[in-house]
Amino acid sequence: MKKYIILAGSLLLASATMQSCLDYDDPGDERGENTVQTETTVYTGDVNNIPYHLQPTPEGVQAAIDTLGIYLKQSITAQYCMRGGKDGGAPASHAYQRQYSLGPDLYAQYFTVPHKDFMYGTLTSTYNISAEFNNDPLGSYTMTKNALMPLLNHPLVDSIPEIKAINLLYYCISAQEQADLSGPYTYLEDKQNSEEPYVYNDLKTIYYGIVENLDTITACLNNFEQRPEWYKQKIQSLMKSYCKTTFIKDDTSMSSYIKLANSLKLRMAMHIVKVEPTTAQRWAEEAVAGGVINSKNDQHGQFPANYGATHPLVEIANTWGDLRLCASFESLLMSLDHPYTKYLFLPNGYDITNRSTGEVTPAGTRICGIRSGTLVGDGQTYALNKYQAYSTFDNAVVAAKSCPLYFIKWSEVEFLRAEGAIRGWNMGGDAKKFYETGIRNAYLEDPNQSTQYSKYIKSYLAQKDPVNYVSEDPLGDGEPWESVTKIGVEWNENDDNETKLEKIITQKYIALFPLSTEAWTELRRTGYPKLFPVLNTEDGDGSLESGEIIRRIPWVPTDPITAGIIEASGIPALDGPDEQATRLWWDVDIPNFQ
Repeated sequence: MKKYIILAGSLLLASATMQSCLDYDDPGDERGENTVQTETTVYTGDVNNIPYHLQPTPEGVQAAIDTLGIYLKQSITAQYCMRGGKDGGAPASHAYQRQYSLGPDLYAQYFTVPHKDFMYGTLTSTYNISAEFNNDPLGSYTMTKNALMPLLNHPLVDSIPEIKAINLLYYCISAQEQADLSGPYTYLEDKQNSEEPYVYNDLKTIYYGIVENLDTITACLNNFEQRPEWYKQKIQSLMKSYCKTTFIKDDTSMSSYIKLANSLKLRMAMHIVKVEPTTAQRWAEEAVAGGVINSKNDQHGQFPANYGATHPLVEIANTWGDLRLCASFESLLMSLDHPYTKYLFLPNGYDITNRSTGEVTPAGTRICGIRSGTLVGDGQTYALNKYQAYSTFDNAVVAAKSCPLYFIKWSEVEFLRAEGAIRGWNMGGDAKKFYETGIRNAYLEDPNQSTQYSKYIKSYLAQKDPVNYVSEDPLGDGEPWESVTKIGVEWNENDDNETKLEKIITQKYIALFPLSTEAWTELRRTGYPKLFPVLNTEDGDGSLESGEIIRRIPWVPTDPITAGIIEASGIPALDGPDEQATRLWWDVDIPNFQ
């Protein structure tokens, strides 16, 4: 039997107590010799290496737990930061607004900001370039990375590899979202916990690196059942204390984490289907074979019911008056006669008088959204700004029903599998089944809460054709806009693949609400759902043609050092100018089917 001694790397120089090594017994090498050979391996910390094949000792594991307590607490901070938390707190309005509501929520065309002036800057329209706001969506990743990397790079975390794997999984989720916002960043140096990173990595390097980590994570977590019982109890106790993302509170099985990792791999596979179709199919089929999210209990994210809060959007939209329904989303939902039009989104809250004709749209008359890109006015009250009268969501649904902040939602995975199936991949079933299961489980409310959604589903699934719908601005800004949604909901095997894809992505877009980062990615990747052209694109950086959607968030550096790094490293990795119109690696301007 070989005996491995996992030393504490550079910590040996700092503390004599750390020279009490972490011992592992290797059950291999059973050759029947009478002598015992001993080797010493020094680990200095490697994020990518998870030595789960080594057998732990109680002394080594306890030494790690005693030392890593402060780092494990930072893991909770990271988990909150992934969905709008900061400073160790659960997701809350200020951070969430800066990460989502002033960027991706608008780019996905879920919402429009109804006023332009904020206490920390001005946003004149959807694509307005602002040094105050532009880097805010990147803040989630930065805070998550800063909280996780000291733990992931600590040598002693190798003695509790499942905890390392789970935290590396959190990082992978955040890293994927970061990559799809602006493109290249200092991924490899970030993983080394570099204080002054300066080399931007291209998206292919980042994507391949994440998937390699996901494969290691699932291998580690699948091995957990082979561990000794005393060790499993130690790990499960740590999970109860420091892992706060499971739908079932204090879930200590590895199953949902394995499914989360494989589901992220499936998501990333579909992202690259145009640029590397062979790799995309391989990743997708491997993910499904390894097990993906297939029930409500598998889902991860932040669940307000678990920490006694509400979704940050409630305060942002309905207390502060900083968001209103986007006209594109209004038209889509109304054209499909979606259940949300019956109970989630509210009609106009006040009378609205047409500026040209004087015609009044009485309060409570109709659901009405604001066109994306509208040059809005100022004021967060109806008296100052009539755009405040436009539609928002019902707090009785979003707040009272504890709407989750998902990492990956079960319905998203079903739609991913539906798309894979129409592409001829082995997804473990047929597209119709996945598509309909996705729709049935697409509701916004916490799955443990009652929902009105289910009573409308039977008729919704049977809807063959869209409703004829024309969106009109009650203020009279612009001509009436006929809906661009020309598909129904009912699955039809006789549809061509392009029509099937449009149906899948359209329903996926609705199901993702309000996870705008992923909805915007799918809009860029596929061109679906069909939405209204964006107004006033010239209010951006000048790179977008009239009506075009934004393809990425420019970096907009505010200091000369960062500007120099971007020029020397970021631009070559991006392979294009630092502009809103520059497409990312996976965003290829070719048909969805070749």
